[in-house]
Amino acid sequence: MRIGVIGTGYVGLVSGACFAEFGIDVVCVDNNADKIERLNNGEIPIYEPGLDDLVARQVEAGRLSFTTDKSVAVKGSDAVFLAVGTPSRHAGGDANLEYVYQAVREVAELIEDYTVIVTKSTVPVGTAREIEKIVTSIIDRDKFDICSNPEFLREGAAIGDFMRPDRVVIGVDTPRAADVMNRLYRPLYLNETPMVITAPETAEIIKYASNAFLATKITFINEIANLCEQAGGNVQDVARAMGLDGRIGTKFLHAGPGYGGSCFPKDTKALVGIGEKFRAPQSVVQTVVNVNENRRFQMAERIIEGCEGSVRGKKLAILGIAFKPNTDDIREAPALYIIPALQEKGAEIAAYDPAAMENAKGELKNVTWANDPYDAAQDADAVIILTEWNEFRALNLDRLADIMADKRMIDLRNIYKLPVMEEAGFQYSSIGRKTIEAAEGAINLKEVLRS
Repeated sequence: MRIGVIGTGYVGLVSGACFAEFGIDVVCVDNNADKIERLNNGEIPIYEPGLDDLVARQVEAGRLSFTTDKSVAVKGSDAVFLAVGTPSRHAGGDANLEYVYQAVREVAELIEDYTVIVTKSTVPVGTAREIEKIVTSIIDRDKFDICSNPEFLREGAAIGDFMRPDRVVIGVDTPRAADVMNRLYRPLYLNETPMVITAPETAEIIKYASNAFLATKITFINEIANLCEQAGGNVQDVARAMGLDGRIGTKFLHAGPGYGGSCFPKDTKALVGIGEKFRAPQSVVQTVVNVNENRRFQMAERIIEGCEGSVRGKKLAILGIAFKPNTDDIREAPALYIIPALQEKGAEIAAYDPAAMENAKGELKNVTWANDPYDAAQDADAVIILTEWNEFRALNLDRLADIMADKRMIDLRNIYKLPVMEEAGFQYSSIGRKTIEAAEGAINLKEVLRS
């Protein structure tokens, strides 16, 4: 089989490479000539573990290619996947479908034989029908079918998610389109992957409902963490006990500074807008959006409180800028809100992230970018953990104590155990757990020098 993929962003590039791994001939197309040139030179424009090797292997096998010419991707393909951006509009939060509809028109002009037009981009319910209208105005109806095939790829684990998904959702109207999609995903039948065949409208809703529910779990446990802090509970114990209930599960019950990234913020806002459009208000999701947006600024206040009520003139070492580990994606990352809020209160920021610093340099100003966690922590009054990268999970606490001005850590990801930090003698603040006071007699090196 042969497919075309319109868009070489995160979804398009990962999906194209993985379909090629299935043995399908894949042509990925993008309007950005520089990106295509880089891909043809073996450069991967995004950070995703294992993607560089996968792309190189499929290009060498002759199953994966990149071009700016849409006709190469469309003509002769069994299906054309739309994987272009659907960013939120500046007002309201509803998805901007301008790029989707533009791509649809260009694809329709190039179709010669029967082709399934597949929406991989996250789009609001009703988009497939609008695509059908657009294409029908250009070519005969018997030359195409539409399909909504939403992606459920986690950044940092996208290849595994594509190869071993929990389910594949296929929204189609005709047996012919369903047959094409089933053949494309045939390798997954060996893993007995559930195939959810449904109407396009249902498939479109499934994507938003899934992301909104996960965002709700994150927001819920963050609210419970607030309660634990006030009442003397431990949110990790609460989450563990809740997760043992099979109806609830353990995933996404990790308290922290709030969700970020390219999907949850955009999709929750879009679902609220969709609900308004169809006169079916999504009140729970609207609350989730509001709580999450407020939480980022509450975390800045939490850091200030953890620094004895003021950060003016203090150096803070920020560990982690990406919204989650194993990605360089900083879109809607809590760090983008927390760092400026701290700077407004007079803090000096030194930051380190294993992958996201280049992306962050254009977004965050007056930040000293460090070479490693210890470089960031040199002479710092506090270390702040914003992203749970593995290399932050086993920092040399003795080394930190030697180079920091004050033995203080504020862990917004709860990656350290309380007894460990107590033994190390750190002032340790986390989320939804008790605060560990610094060991009696601990010396603030900066205060000594000042005296």
